[in-house]
Amino acid sequence: LCSRGAPGLSSQQLKDLKSSNVLHIDVRERWEIEKFGKIPASINIPLGELVEALQMDPAEFKEQYNQKMPAKSDPVVFSCLAGKRSKQALGFAMSLGFS
Repeated sequence: LCSRGAPGLSSQQLKDLKSSNVLHIDVRERWEIEKFGKIPASINIPLGELVEALQMDPAEFKEQYNQKMPAKSDPVVFSCLAGKRSKQALGFAMSLGFS
């Protein structure tokens, strides 16, 4: 798991964050979600779609992902299987102005 302030979150730290208003984006591929399962209260946006998704119109984002589009200042956590893609996702988001 990767977030700006803590690039290596534990599952307990994620649970603690989820009790606040954090958006959890799982950047694994859809087949990985089907094979290994979905993390509760996360949304799946595969890494290859992330840049486009984070630049969508908020209404389009809501329709596509059934979740409110995060503001650039909203807390967001990215996860994947081993951490490499979530780190890339963090870099993409920050390059788009997310803090």
